[in-house]
Amino acid sequence: MSSTPGISAFVTGGNSLGIRGAGQGLKFAVTGGVGAEAEAAARTLINALSESPSFSIVRPDFSASKPQVSIDVDRETASLLGVDPDAVTLTINAMADEVLAGEVFEDDNSIEILLSGGGDPVDDPTDLANLFVRTGSGAFIPLSSVASIREEAVAEVLTREERRRAAPVTANMAPGVTLSEAAATLEETAKTVLPEGFATILLGEAKVLAQSENATLLVFAFAGVIVFLVLSAQFESFVSAVVIMATAPFGLAAAIYAINLTGGSINYFSQIGLVLLIGVMAKNGILIVEFANQLRDRGMSVRDAAEAAAMTRLRPVLMTGLSTLLGGLPLILGSGAGAESRSALGWVVVGGLGFATLFTLFLTPVAFSLLAGLSRARSDETAAAEIELADASRLQ
Repeated sequence: MSSTPGISAFVTGGNSLGIRGAGQGLKFAVTGGVGAEAEAAARTLINALSESPSFSIVRPDFSASKPQVSIDVDRETASLLGVDPDAVTLTINAMADEVLAGEVFEDDNSIEILLSGGGDPVDDPTDLANLFVRTGSGAFIPLSSVASIREEAVAEVLTREERRRAAPVTANMAPGVTLSEAAATLEETAKTVLPEGFATILLGEAKVLAQSENATLLVFAFAGVIVFLVLSAQFESFVSAVVIMATAPFGLAAAIYAINLTGGSINYFSQIGLVLLIGVMAKNGILIVEFANQLRDRGMSVRDAAEAAAMTRLRPVLMTGLSTLLGGLPLILGSGAGAESRSALGWVVVGGLGFATLFTLFLTPVAFSLLAGLSRARSDETAAAEIELADASRLQ
C-alpha cells in the first residue's frame, strides 16, 4: 500500500493488558511559536526522525486541510480615508452571513431583526473584494482598497499542550526498539533540529512511562528508608538493620544484569519483581541476623555467632530461595498472550534471587562480623541495667 502515491500505510498492534491507547508507538508534540510555526517545526523534526533507524514511520497528527479566507485590514490606510474598521467587519458579516441589527417586542415576545445582503450570495473571495465601504467623506470605495484578502489552509483543530501551541506527532518504532530508547532518540534529535524557543512534550504511553520512572525512583527511596526504620525498631539497633540491607544492592544489580542478558527492559512487571526480590532478601537476612544476635546474647563472639547462624539458617534460606526460583520458572518458560510480561517478572525473580541467595549466605555473615562489633549485645545491656539497679538499691 505504501508504494501507491498518496497513501500512507502503517500497522499498529494491541497490548497484552488491553490498555486503551497503548501500542500506538511514540506520541509527542512540538510546542512553541505562534500561528503555524509549531507545525513547521514539527515537519522539520519529522523529516529528521524519518532518517533514524529507530523509527519505521513518523507521521503528523495535524493537517492544514480546512480552507479559510483571511482578511487583513490596513489600519493606516483606513484611518487616512476615514474608514472605521468596525464598519469593515459589519459589512463583511452582513454580506457573507447576517448580523443582529436589533430586537422588537410584541406581546412580551422578543423578535430578532437580522440584517443580510441581498442579491447573489457571496461564495467567492473575489466577491468580498468587490464589496464597498463608506469613507469619512461619504464616498464608497472597494474593500480591496483598505484590506487584503487571501485564501489559506488551516488546521481543523488548534491543539495546545501546557498552554502552548502544539503540533502532535506519532512515530512507529522499528522492531526491537523500546519506548524509552525511542524517547531518548527523540530528545537528542530535537536538540539539533528544532529552532530556539521550541520544545517537545511526550504524550500517551511515553508520558506515563516518564512519570512512572520518576515515581519509581522516589518510591524505592521511600521504601528503603521505611524498611530501614522498621528493621531498626524491630532489632532495636541500626547496625542490625544495615547488615540486613547490605545484600539488597547486590541482589538488585544481579536482577538488572539478568534483564539485560535476556534482552528485557525495566518496566512495570520487572519493577514488581524488584519489590518482591527486596522482600525475600530482607526475610533471609532477618533469619540469619536474628539468630546471630541470640547467639551473642548467650555469650558467643561476633565471628562465632555469624558462622553458627549462617550454618544453622542454611536450610530455611535455601528452601525459600529454591521454592521461589521453581515458582518463577513457569513465568520464563510460558508462552502465549502476555508471555512477554510474565517473562520480565520471571527473569527478575530467577536471576536476581538466584544470586541474592548466595549473597545472603555469604555477605550477611561477613557484614555481621564487620559491623556487629559496633553495637553491644543485648545481654551486655541487660547486665549493665541489672548492675545499675543493684547500685541504686544499695544507695537506698
